[in-house]
Amino acid sequence: MTEDKALFPPVDPVRAGLSCTCPRCGQGKLFDGFIKLRPQCRSCGLDYSFADAGDGPAVFVILIIGFVVVGLALWTEVNYNPPFWLHFLLWIPLTIGLSLWLLRVLKALLIALQYRNNARQGEIDRG
Repeated sequence: MTEDKALFPPVDPVRAGLSCTCPRCGQGKLFDGFIKLRPQCRSCGLDYSFADAGDGPAVFVILIIGFVVVGLALWTEVNYNPPFWLHFLLWIPLTIGLSLWLLRVLKALLIALQYRNNARQGEIDRG
């Protein structure tokens, strides 16, 4: 990643993550499609080649959505004892919808945090 020469006011990583906008200017859209990253910001020109969220967003989605949905399903089963088909009707669409939304948001959040903390691949100093 090249050194940033432009002067931009700091953008809150959480706000940039929730709105899926550029971590530097907070204006340009981060994604070109659902979760495909744009090559650069259309507003400020920030090159997104530094961004590599990897499997982090998917792992967080599995843990968070799993906790919420299993907790709600168990609570519903204990308190109301609905039929099995109603569990499928409730929890499968909720799981899919929340997972898709949260995957996009968490990927944007992790990219914004990478930019904010100037994170990059580890290097071994052999000098």
